[in-house]
Amino acid sequence: MKPFSKRPRREAGYTLFEIMLVLGIIAVLVGSAIYLLVGNLDVAKEARVDADIQSISTQIRVYEMQNLRPPTTEQGLEALVKRPGGDPPPRRWRQLLESVPLDPWGLPYKYYWPGKKNPQGFDLLSFGADRQEGTEDDIGNDRGK
Repeated sequence: MKPFSKRPRREAGYTLFEIMLVLGIIAVLVGSAIYLLVGNLDVAKEARVDADIQSISTQIRVYEMQNLRPPTTEQGLEALVKRPGGDPPPRRWRQLLESVPLDPWGLPYKYYWPGKKNPQGFDLLSFGADRQEGTEDDIGNDRGK
């Protein structure tokens, strides 16, 4: 048998202060990471819009090569998904897209032929985060022109 010691034995474990300190540090790190990543989300959405516009523009040009003109504004981008009705009827139609994609803000891309900014061709654009046409954050195929 061991002799009884009068010294209290320290229990193993963490104090409430230590746990709260670690949780506080983790909260600060997570908060700063979220703050730094918010701007990257907007950049990613704009990059996706640029890629979508490039892809859709390519399919519009294929449609134009097959039918000697791009779809009209009334026929819209749906003409790339299903055979359009109305005038002018397509000469050689085939499905070029599975479906018309939505922009990252959940709105359909806007298509004009002849274009408002590009009268010799077509305009394809997303209204951007504010969802308003004609504002500074519109992203279209006229970028860099």
